[in-house]
Amino acid sequence: MRRTAAALAAVLAAGLTAGVPAAAAAEPPTCGTPADHQIAEVQGSGDASPVNGRTVRVEGVVTADFQRSDQLKGFFVQDPTPDRDPRTSDGIFVYSTEDVAAGDRVLVTGKAVEYNGLTELSPVSAVNVCGSGRVAPAAVRLPLRGGATMERYEGVLLRFGQRLTATETYTLGRYGEVTVSAGGRLFQPTDGHGSTQAGNDARKLLIDDASNVQNPGTIPYTDPRVLRIGDSAHGLTGVLNYGFGEYRLEPTKTAHFANDNPQPKRPRHVGGNVRVASFNTLNWFTTLGKRGADTTEEQQRQLAKLTAALKGLDADVVGLMEVENNGDTALKGLVDSLNQTAGAGTYAWVKHPYPGTDEIHVALIYKPAKVTPVGAAHSSEDPVFDRPPLLQTFRPAHGRTGFTMIVNHFKSKGCGGATGPDQDQGDGQGCYNARRTGQARAIAALAAGVPDPLVVGDLNAYTAEDPVKVLTGAGLVGQTARFVRPGDRYSYVFDGQSGELDHALAGKGLSRRVTGATIWHINSDEPVFLDYNTEFNPPRFYRPDAFRSSDHDPVLLGLNLR
Repeated sequence: MRRTAAALAAVLAAGLTAGVPAAAAAEPPTCGTPADHQIAEVQGSGDASPVNGRTVRVEGVVTADFQRSDQLKGFFVQDPTPDRDPRTSDGIFVYSTEDVAAGDRVLVTGKAVEYNGLTELSPVSAVNVCGSGRVAPAAVRLPLRGGATMERYEGVLLRFGQRLTATETYTLGRYGEVTVSAGGRLFQPTDGHGSTQAGNDARKLLIDDASNVQNPGTIPYTDPRVLRIGDSAHGLTGVLNYGFGEYRLEPTKTAHFANDNPQPKRPRHVGGNVRVASFNTLNWFTTLGKRGADTTEEQQRQLAKLTAALKGLDADVVGLMEVENNGDTALKGLVDSLNQTAGAGTYAWVKHPYPGTDEIHVALIYKPAKVTPVGAAHSSEDPVFDRPPLLQTFRPAHGRTGFTMIVNHFKSKGCGGATGPDQDQGDGQGCYNARRTGQARAIAALAAGVPDPLVVGDLNAYTAEDPVKVLTGAGLVGQTARFVRPGDRYSYVFDGQSGELDHALAGKGLSRRVTGATIWHINSDEPVFLDYNTEFNPPRFYRPDAFRSSDHDPVLLGLNLR
């Protein structure tokens, strides 16, 4: 029942009516109740709202509706008559499930708050739909000009007319996120591509699915094919949100990514009469529940993928990393599986004379019909090595010109236990760079004492970092730099930035007999939900193929040996 003015005045004078506070008993606002703040005044020109904690009433047009329980439980409103200050945003998020639709002109009453860095209205006491309106998306390009930041566009409807390339898909399956960048994929600043961290940060943008749900039932950009790093989209349109420490675009139109980077079904031709490869297996363990598979099903799925990758490489000698250090059990299991598909006796392995005490070790497999080990394998007991290298000389089965494979896995960039010079020095090389540099010096000394060395493996160092410089300074020649174009020169993606952690460096004499080199991009460009794990990965995406068999891409070389 509508109250008379006299009755309402009596209630206000008394302060309470039937136990209800006077403010709650007042007439709710209607379309006739005007806004008392522009959205730009609520947003302000800084990171936080100048009216934080105060109840305000704003007017605008709904630009995006994400009210479902599996979405953001709210909507975005934007002022169609913005102010003239480019530092202030004209859009805002309204945390409310009061029924609205994109294009509604609304008046909203709510408390202005900062929620994990996002200015929003919450709680909301009134949402009045008062007609319709239209807001055109603002045209934006990355990187923003003049040192501008994304803060000025918080809550605003945007359109990126430029080509934006997928540069990270690590959380695509878990959170529905993909990072894109202007000017192609992002490369690690220490990989020698001329990029800087500040430049990379200015070129990138996170694309979200307007949801905080983990492991969404429908993973974005997976129909009719799965998105790969390197695919690109034009005209991305959505509202700019902020959450979990970064700005994120919530698309209001379906984003379509072109298949710019199709899966390479086989490695590029490298020539030669002996093929040599290096491959990090990402923890191939026969012991369940440790660093690799947790169940027998996962183990068989992992084995199928690794087998497919090794068969696809079809290399005569392969240096392996991250194989369980349990004698020859894990290595034998891998070779047995490979021989079941490639033919009995196709591959054999070299026994590591000193695998060390780490849970993982490096390994060597080879085709006895193509190459013959010369002499015994050897290693190093130098305490500088966390995972001792494996050295073995080979010659062609019907030839005399040999080479010495030196398989490595240098110390990782993780900071656990780092002290003194092994701590992060702030130069982009991460923790334990001093240890890796010492390992590189030790390998250079070993290479100087063997015939025609070929240093391969996961060096946990990008191309322009100290450990690789030590090796090239000792006369070893990087082969991917000779044969792989810069845009394809990467084997790993971390934090949205591609780089080359897996290297192949030959002595100068052997380098003249290298006929080609390639990096087979079967892993680093693929989203993780394609891998062997069963937790969080929708079953329909698993295939017993080479793709996402690991997180590192294998490197393949051709040698012309006589």
